[in-house]
Amino acid sequence: MSLYKRLHEVQQGPAGAGGKRRDPVLDELRQKIHHHLIDELGPILYDKRLSEDDLRRRVHEQLHAALAQERAPLSAADKAQLIQDVSDDILGYGPIDRLLKDDEVTEVMVNGPGSVFVERFGKIEETEATFVDEQHLRRIIDKIVGQVGRRIDEATPLCDARLPDGSRVNAVIHPLAIGGPFLTIRKFSRDPYQIDDLIRFGTLNPASARFLQALVVGRLNIIVSGGTGTGKTTTLNVLSSFIPNDERIVTVEDAKELQLHQEHVLSMETRPPNIEGKGQITIRDLVRNSLRMRPDRIVVGECRGGEALDMLQAMNTGHDGSLTTVHANSPRDTLARLETLVLMAGFDLPVRAIREQMASAIDCIVQLTRLRDGTRRITHITEVQGMEGDVITLQDVFLFDYGMGIDEHGRFLGHLKATGVRPKFAEKLADLGIRLGAEVFQPEQFSRRAVGAR
Repeated sequence: MSLYKRLHEVQQGPAGAGGKRRDPVLDELRQKIHHHLIDELGPILYDKRLSEDDLRRRVHEQLHAALAQERAPLSAADKAQLIQDVSDDILGYGPIDRLLKDDEVTEVMVNGPGSVFVERFGKIEETEATFVDEQHLRRIIDKIVGQVGRRIDEATPLCDARLPDGSRVNAVIHPLAIGGPFLTIRKFSRDPYQIDDLIRFGTLNPASARFLQALVVGRLNIIVSGGTGTGKTTTLNVLSSFIPNDERIVTVEDAKELQLHQEHVLSMETRPPNIEGKGQITIRDLVRNSLRMRPDRIVVGECRGGEALDMLQAMNTGHDGSLTTVHANSPRDTLARLETLVLMAGFDLPVRAIREQMASAIDCIVQLTRLRDGTRRITHITEVQGMEGDVITLQDVFLFDYGMGIDEHGRFLGHLKATGVRPKFAEKLADLGIRLGAEVFQPEQFSRRAVGAR
């Protein structure tokens, strides 16, 4: 029986076991050849003068030479599997390399050496990919983290990083990860999504897309809110693409994800503390510094702390057209969360003063929701109208119609509909020469009435 067949049977496990185990014989050979290649190629692997094709060719040549010296009886399938595994380890990211290259996969979740899940079309499913052991997984994590100048060890067992294509990476190792290490990669499309893509996906419709484009060009301040994995960063990236090419844009992120194609973009990302616990640069530090860089627009990847106060102040002091995201489940929750984040700045500010700042700074909230069918939709485009007493008044301009029900496949039939309300800032846009026709706000019949100021 070939090693490949044995490996397949061992991975399947005994009948009814449902477990996945690897063949130690094949793993030992893979490890041996891997170390042989590292010894033979050495610095060539990190020589940036070599093109990716040249490096891949040299690795494959050495792989075939090393396999030819092995006396173990290997079938053609065994050899192909071994070459693929070692090549992925050296040139890519090991067993998950093929998943990262799969355009249908949007997230890769490694729950330990023997458990890898992916997200496809909004649904989570388990894969057959496995690592040899914890050390194998740890080497891949170290490789990813080291590429962007970050580190992960027992002193700092948590790390946020990114892949060269901008995909977001989170890693957790011992002693925090029980049964780990854990690795989560939020993949980004090789081709950044454009507004036409979001319309095709059903995230929004042409009328609301035209409306949002007018808001960005008209330099209104927008908050994109939603839960984890709802598509906030993708939407922020699409909205940022509407910024005119002659403006100076400063982006601030934990790990660089935004892919702006304007000519005048300055991107900054945070820095974690060094091994002595010093030298940390936070989002808040970068937002404050960005104000001294003469920006026309400030785009903050996400407000999750005291930087919310600095962002509101920037929006209120001449940096119109700024954009950011916030974790929240509804437009009303977005304001409550921003209020909490401002208090985290460490200043004992009256609640009314904070709300007045928010009412004055924020023009529009774009709410994203991940529905049960796995799709990501914009469910509210809401105008922030001002203060009435101690309450900030909101008005939905576009609203998702849940009342249209679901089809036989469980997909929502509803879509984003205009409520018929013309926002107050439409006059401001008209003064700037941006005219939105009545057809943009043409009301549609809702299956279940959910419109009105709240």
